[in-house]
Amino acid sequence: MARPDSTHYELSDTERRDLIKLIEAGKPLPERYRFLLFEDKREVELVWNGKSRDVCTAVLPFQTLEHIDEPRKESSSGLQSELFNTSGRQIKGWANKLIWGDNKLILSSLKSGALRRQIEEAGGLKLIYIDPPFDVGADFSMDIEIGGETFHKEPNLLEQIAYRDTWGRGADSFISMIYERLILMRDLMADDGSVYVHCDWRVDYAVRSVLNEVFGNDYFRNEIIWHYENKLGTGWGAKTFDTRHDVLLKFSKGKRYVHNEITESVKEHKLQPVTQKIDGKRVWLKNPDGTLMYAMGNTERPIGDVWTIPIINPVASERLDYPTQKPEKLAERIVLSGSNPGDLVADFFCGSGTLAAVAEKLGRKWIATDLGKFGIHTTRKRLIQVQRESKAAGKSFRAFEVLNLGRYERQAYLNVSSRLTGKKKTEALQRKEQEFRDLILRAYKAQPLENETFFHGKTAGRLVAIGPINLPVGRLFVEEVITECRKRGASRADILAFEFEMGLFPAVLDEAKRKGIDIAPKIIPPEVFDKRAVDKGQVRFSDVAYVEANPRYDAKNKLTVSIELTDFSVHYSQGIADELALGLKEGKSEVVCDLGTLYKVSKDKNGVVTREALTKNWTDWVDYWAVDFDYENRKEIISVAKTMGVEGELPGVVDAASGEFIEFEERWTGAYIFENEWQSFRTRKDRSLELTSAPHAYPKPGRYTVAVKVIDIFGNDTMALVPVNVG
Repeated sequence: MARPDSTHYELSDTERRDLIKLIEAGKPLPERYRFLLFEDKREVELVWNGKSRDVCTAVLPFQTLEHIDEPRKESSSGLQSELFNTSGRQIKGWANKLIWGDNKLILSSLKSGALRRQIEEAGGLKLIYIDPPFDVGADFSMDIEIGGETFHKEPNLLEQIAYRDTWGRGADSFISMIYERLILMRDLMADDGSVYVHCDWRVDYAVRSVLNEVFGNDYFRNEIIWHYENKLGTGWGAKTFDTRHDVLLKFSKGKRYVHNEITESVKEHKLQPVTQKIDGKRVWLKNPDGTLMYAMGNTERPIGDVWTIPIINPVASERLDYPTQKPEKLAERIVLSGSNPGDLVADFFCGSGTLAAVAEKLGRKWIATDLGKFGIHTTRKRLIQVQRESKAAGKSFRAFEVLNLGRYERQAYLNVSSRLTGKKKTEALQRKEQEFRDLILRAYKAQPLENETFFHGKTAGRLVAIGPINLPVGRLFVEEVITECRKRGASRADILAFEFEMGLFPAVLDEAKRKGIDIAPKIIPPEVFDKRAVDKGQVRFSDVAYVEANPRYDAKNKLTVSIELTDFSVHYSQGIADELALGLKEGKSEVVCDLGTLYKVSKDKNGVVTREALTKNWTDWVDYWAVDFDYENRKEIISVAKTMGVEGELPGVVDAASGEFIEFEERWTGAYIFENEWQSFRTRKDRSLELTSAPHAYPKPGRYTVAVKVIDIFGNDTMALVPVNVG
């Protein structure tokens, strides 16, 4: 607590000597000196180990992976017709954003990047709802359907890293995580915006204190109790009361904020005494005979701060079997009370996308982000279904984009200080690149090669070449690997890369085999940048999956083509089947991928290990596939910071830290945006999958490039290009 009065306090000679010694030794000052030396207006402040007011300032361009829009008839849409092309796909206006990645980097890039201008043009961010991982044990594991069977998916490494970052030091690290993100959210919000934070008994005390510090206690608006009646109780004889509620904490950014009254039905509709306000005082009205006047009460009443909403029924149509999924009714109340139609709302821990789905149904614009690739994939399918339902009902809806920070996030790893110039900058960049290669080689358990001009390492008799950090490996790089192998008389090599050009395999590997070279392309996982994962040997490199699809031409209409998915070859292996079997506890099982087959590895109470194949057909791997019939029609354009200076006509934003205006320029990345024109995917209720697309009619004869995207049961995507000639 702060000192009770403002009387000046004189330090004693002993205190002065102690302080000087601590400062000279570079040691932290005891907490009591803060209140003696510095004036602090806070009456109460939350303090935790590792507290820092520093927040992420990275500004990275967003990579547009996919544009999804169900074609509609313009006449049936409530949106302006000039927003659509002739086939009814949205080409202008705000497109909703589904973003995969670390929300700290996403928030920082939204706050000070080029998308900030789009957010402002959309009216500003009016409402944020977040459901942060206060129960991580349930947040990252889930059940997945494979080939008619169900298996329990444990957290992947990226999600385990998120768990370590969030809970590695217990409450301290959780509070640090949420504190930094709430500061970024506050700075991104509109002046009349508000935030709802979902929590439970584990962290509500800490979250409330953090919100008080970030937004100020004067801007606290409500503590809402979400009471779920049908949660299973602890049973008779328990030593504690049943836990039957979570908490929603609402804060506003400023004194003005959106709050819409919501009503609920009165359970018992009965006669109520009639009152009237007379001379500022409410009195009961009476009949001529002196008896109290009664009338039927209202059938509706404003809801209070206790919301009784059941958890999702196991057979409910909205249920996706996603572990942290919340009822749409809960999200609906938040969206209706905290925003108006057309407002922009956001969820930065979106999970299965409940808020985004509800926002779309209620006519709000939205941004949804998540770290888990499976969560992003679940949300993508859910929002496509919302588009389909809206189209069938003749209601308006918006397109949405799937974004990430992709190669730009990796490129940030190589950033060097902007203060360095010339030779020093070059040397610093070379050191960073060398550190990057050393890290990947350690993760791959390969031995670095000294005095080698091309290859970077070797392992188990194979040479190892690492591709560029910010570019996909293409044919020229693979051909160079083949040439260098032949020079050295080597016959086996591994190529490690974050990305490979589409259509590169398997043709280039067959070509290498004809020349006597065995090349294995391996995907570098994003977890490689986590030093702890590397040190523990947890990083797994996977082989590249291949998609095979063929055009099916219409015999009657020469401009019409369908695409048939004919194979999805998943040859990758984690290489840990034997290791996993040894480390498996008795009575436990785990799923592992080995030579393109998914196995359930189990160890019984006697220590006997068995392997059961879960994938029996290539279609078992496919959860979703989609087609872009004219892939090279839409270039991927990114906005990058250009100059700093006075605000002008070019698009830009004011940097929150410096107050200067950041100007952006647009650049083509050399890639194209996948425009999702047709898709088939499995749902919880319907596990079937169409393997031939609907027919597509081209406007004129010619050669087109079709892109086919397949997303597997774990949320990983693979693309292939299919050339077609029509007319």
